[in-house]
Amino acid sequence: MSTAQGAEGTPKEKGRGRLGSFLLKDHRYVLLGTSVVAVLGMWLSMQPRSSLSFLAPVYALEVVMYYVLLAWVIVSAVALVTKLAKWRDYAQTSPFAKPAARRAERRCSYVVWLFSAVLFVDRAVMGFVSVVQGAVASNSNPKDFLSAMVYMVYKGRGIFARGIATTIELAVFGTVIAFFLALLLVFLRLQRVDRPDNDFVRFLKVVGCGFAKVYSAVVRGTPMMVQSLIIYFAGFAVLSGSGMSTNEIRAVWSTFVAGLVTISLNSTAYMMEVLRGGIEAVDPGQTEAARSLGLSQWQAMSKVVFPQGIKNSIPALSNELVINIKDSSVLSVIGVFDLMFATTTVAGIYYRQLETYVAAAVCYLILTMIASKLLSMLAVRLDAPAMGPALSSSEVKVTTGVAGSASQTIKTEIESGQTQHRGGM
Repeated sequence: MSTAQGAEGTPKEKGRGRLGSFLLKDHRYVLLGTSVVAVLGMWLSMQPRSSLSFLAPVYALEVVMYYVLLAWVIVSAVALVTKLAKWRDYAQTSPFAKPAARRAERRCSYVVWLFSAVLFVDRAVMGFVSVVQGAVASNSNPKDFLSAMVYMVYKGRGIFARGIATTIELAVFGTVIAFFLALLLVFLRLQRVDRPDNDFVRFLKVVGCGFAKVYSAVVRGTPMMVQSLIIYFAGFAVLSGSGMSTNEIRAVWSTFVAGLVTISLNSTAYMMEVLRGGIEAVDPGQTEAARSLGLSQWQAMSKVVFPQGIKNSIPALSNELVINIKDSSVLSVIGVFDLMFATTTVAGIYYRQLETYVAAAVCYLILTMIASKLLSMLAVRLDAPAMGPALSSSEVKVTTGVAGSASQTIKTEIESGQTQHRGGM
């Protein structure tokens, strides 16, 4: 088999897929790894059954499953002792390492996984369903931890739903607004005085670059909670000074608006630095080539540097949404009805803090996992070729992969915007 074929896998393995190839492969540590699953299955078998247990009527079957798992653990222990005794020539002398034995071990491991999965569903899944049913039907808050948590989440489902919706709105809209503000600030941050610039343009560039630096230092150097308090009360004071009443101010400057402004301005500073890092990672020779072809500083940045820099920054920029989902919890200090505020409200109703905060942690974890998955899919779809070195006044070469590399070139007409692909090395 050639090296390329070995690296890519045989056509038969490709047809199976990764999961199928993994399941049909004789692994070296199948005994050790599956013995852990068997021990977990035995432990589950010793746990009390719930009222919804489907193994209760077939107790004899569960006993057989238990002893099959126990036998597997014993065989794994014998194999481990044999390996320790014959450490140097285990693969040649041990009966457990023979091809036929390894195939039998792999097939028996399927049974171990199946039995452990059945026990997990019977004890864990059906047990949780039973707890949920009991907590939902209960007329008072149960005493045990899990039932009380389910009971409070169910009874306060409207409060939690409103808090989750507000958290998602703050994170999504705040991240989108921050992205466009960051594009503007990073452009100011990267401004350099050019020879053809007159004094007024030079003054604007120096002021703009200085403002971006100060903004980044101040925002990233102060806590978001403090920023939210300053922004909320500063806005309230400004509107109050204009003669508006308290009700009129709250109609215009609500806690949600103040929270959205806070999370947008806070994320802008971090996104600006992420974009600056991605843009500065672009080969400086590409900017020089664009300028030598007669492009202005703005044209060189917008047509050559910015596309590559934004592409380099996509993973970190998308991660800012996940950060905002979590960091929005501090906005409850100004009364924003997010998930954290909803959790505090429910905890105050039932006087059970630990259960409600664990439920909030689970909600945040689910939200961040969903956001991470969606963003990873988006990053794959947005993996478009980045702009590369300009070779003439009417076209720009575009490279994929590392910024400035020559792995693949794409000819792009600057004036018409039409692209014509050609193969690279």
